[in-house]
Amino acid sequence: MERPRPLPGRRHLLKGAALAVLPYTLLPAPRAGALTPAPDHPSGEWQPAHPSNHTAADRPADHPVDFVVIHVTQTPYANTLSIFQEAGRSVSAHYVIRSGDGHVAQCVRESDIAWHAGNWDYNTRSIGIEHEGWVDEPRWFTERMYESSARLTAAICGRHAIPRDRAHILAHYEMPGTDHTDPGPLWDWDRYMSLVASV
Repeated sequence: MERPRPLPGRRHLLKGAALAVLPYTLLPAPRAGALTPAPDHPSGEWQPAHPSNHTAADRPADHPVDFVVIHVTQTPYANTLSIFQEAGRSVSAHYVIRSGDGHVAQCVRESDIAWHAGNWDYNTRSIGIEHEGWVDEPRWFTERMYESSARLTAAICGRHAIPRDRAHILAHYEMPGTDHTDPGPLWDWDRYMSLVASV
């Protein structure tokens, strides 16, 4: 997880520090008895990120969706959701997958831009999936997590006409300019891509 890179020209300097200023829309507080929005992924649970942590958009009308980016949280599942839901954290992903049972939470609509890749161009053109765990502890990469994530990735690829290959399903460490290493060398790409292809 990391801070986004805004579009050029949307920076204000304050005492030498660059602060990202990105557009967002504040949503009204839900009314009592209001329906919870259905997630884009049928088996997902809607756990919305705070509006200040992502950018409202109308993808693919205003930005094509060309990639899926695979992340590892480096913190527990519940903590990841809390971070995304806290105002002003400037980080989010579209989805978070729990290690033990593969449960999927959706935090940002696929039509909106999550701040996950550390590269604004890739943020605008991708769907980010966080996986609970640590890059140096492969026990977190359970069979249920791999299977659930593969079904999610295959569905995203289907919805956005993204080829199911490693040129379009990327690791966070493959983002230009990133200093992140996730999902790390212990993520089993062969196994994962085979699952994605078989769904």
